[in-house]
Amino acid sequence: MLSIRARAPALQSPEMGRETSAGAGGAWVIEGGPVATVDARGTEYARGHVVVADGRIVAVGPGSAPASVVPPGAVSVDGEGCLVTPGLVNTHHHFSQWLTRGMAADSDLFGWLTELYPRWARLTEELEHSAALGALAALARSGCTTTTDHQYVFPGGAGDLFGAEVAAAARVGLRFHPARGSMDLGRSAGGLPPDEVVEDTDDALAATDDAIARFHDPSPDSMLRVAVAPCSPFSVTPALLTGAAELARRRGVRLHTHLAETAEEDAYCRERFGCSPAEYVDSLGWLGGDVWVAHGVHLGEAAVRRLGETGTGVAHCPSSNGRLGAGIAPVPELLAAGAPVGLGVDGSASNESGELGTEMRAALAVGRARGGPRAISTRQSLAMATFGGARCLGRADELGSLDVGKLADVALWRLDTAAHAGIADPVAALVLGSLPPLALLLVGGRAVVEGGELVTVDVATVAREAGAAARTLAARR
Repeated sequence: MLSIRARAPALQSPEMGRETSAGAGGAWVIEGGPVATVDARGTEYARGHVVVADGRIVAVGPGSAPASVVPPGAVSVDGEGCLVTPGLVNTHHHFSQWLTRGMAADSDLFGWLTELYPRWARLTEELEHSAALGALAALARSGCTTTTDHQYVFPGGAGDLFGAEVAAAARVGLRFHPARGSMDLGRSAGGLPPDEVVEDTDDALAATDDAIARFHDPSPDSMLRVAVAPCSPFSVTPALLTGAAELARRRGVRLHTHLAETAEEDAYCRERFGCSPAEYVDSLGWLGGDVWVAHGVHLGEAAVRRLGETGTGVAHCPSSNGRLGAGIAPVPELLAAGAPVGLGVDGSASNESGELGTEMRAALAVGRARGGPRAISTRQSLAMATFGGARCLGRADELGSLDVGKLADVALWRLDTAAHAGIADPVAALVLGSLPPLALLLVGGRAVVEGGELVTVDVATVAREAGAAARTLAARR
C-alpha cells in the first residue's frame, strides 16, 4: 500500500485550502516498486528508485536510493505495488470541445464539423476557461504532465480565448504547449467552415504573432511554449500556410496542423490541388523537424518515407479516429521510417473521455487490429505516450524519460488495486489493463495529483463550472 511521508513541512494549496506534500520544485524520493524509465535503452528496474530535487530528476536506479543522493527534507514515497513512469505527453487536443461532448455522435469528420462549427462560433473567454479546466483536469488525472491544445476558432468579440486557456493550464499546473490555430478559408471560398468562424489572413497571422510575444517561454524548464497552427488543408489558404511557416521559423517556434485525417480530406486535396495532403503541405515548406501533424491516417508509402526523412512528427489519435470512422494511422510504418510519433486525445467532442492514459491501450489495440499481434508492443505504446510525444514537441532533451537531469515530470501508477493486482508485467498492466489510478503525479517536482485526486483545483467545482458553461453555450444564439 502506498504511503507518503513528508519529512518537510506540508504546504497549503491556496485554491484548495488543503495540505499537499510538497510545493513547486520539491524534493522527493520514490522507491520500492518497478520503474520503467523509457530511456534510450529501455531500462527497467523490477524494484528501483527515482529521486527529485529542484524540479529535476537527480537519481534513477535499482533498489533503494543511496543516502548520498537524497536531498535534505525530501518527501519519501513508498512505491511498493506501484509503477513509476515518465509523465505522459499529449500531442493534440481541442479544449473548447469539452463543452460540446456527445454531439454528432454518429457522424464522420466533415458532418461532425458542419454540426459543431456554429456552436463553437458562440464561444466566449469565460466559456473557454471553464472548458479548458475540465479538459485539463481529465488529462492530469490520466497521467498527463505536458499537453498541447489547438484552438482554431476565434469568433469576433469572444474575448481572449487563447489567454483563457493559458490561465487554466497555470491553475491546474500542467506543462502547456498551446498551438494558436487559425482558419481563413470559409465556405464561400470553397472551404468547409462557415464564413463567420474564419479570420482574415493578415489578422490571423498578426494574432498568432501576438500570442507568441505574450506567452512563449523558450527557457529550458519552460511551462509554456507556443506553436503556430493553421487548422487544415480544407480550412486554410495557401497564403496562410506559407505565412504561418515563415512566422514560426522567424520566431523560432514549432508548427502544427491537421493532416491526412480522412479519405474526404485526401479527395479534397487531390481535386483542389492535384496531389495528396502530404504532398500539398510539403510543397509549401511544411515538413521538417520543427513540425508535427495531427492524425496522419491516410498516408501512402511515399508520404511515410517523406515524414521520416524530414523528421516530421505525428500525433496519433486512435480513439478519435475510431469515433469518427476516419481509419487507422500507419504507426508501425511511421516508426520504422524514423518519424517521431506521439499520442493525442484530440477534441473532447470526438473523444469524450478526454483521458490520455487510455490512448496507450487504444493505440496498441488498433495497431494490432490493423497489422497483427506484433505491430505495436506494450513498450512502444508507453514510449509513444512519453518520449515520442516529447520528440513531437521538440523537448526530447528535457521530457519523456526518467533520465538524470531531465525535468521531474513523473507518474506513479497504483497496480495494487483489484483490477491490476496479479498482472505479471507492470507495463502490460498499465497499457493493456484498465487505466490505473495515480498515486502521485509530479510536474517539475510539484505534486498535481496525490492519491488519485487533483490537489491544484477542486474537481467538483470544475465539473459544476464546465456543466454550466456547456448549458450556456447550448443556449446561446
